Amino acid sequence: MKTTIDIPQEELREAIKYTGAKTKRDAVVFAIKDFNKRKRLAELAKMLGTFKDFMTQDDLKNMREDRKWEIVK
Repeated sequence: MKTTIDIPQEELREAIKYTGAKTKRDAVVFAIKDFNKRKRLAELAKMLGTFKDFMTQDDLKNMREDRKWEIVK
């Protein structure tokens, strides 16, 4: 879709620099895709919540030291 917008020159220059884009269009498309991806991930994180019963560092250490979890080659 063709759209005319006024983007501040310094912001666009910075976006091109950080994205490594070769054109202004590529920089803008990259920025929009990245923004949308971050928003989708934030929504997903809200839906998932937190892991209250997740393994602690001590649990993980004990499991690694337990012989029954040893990988046999």
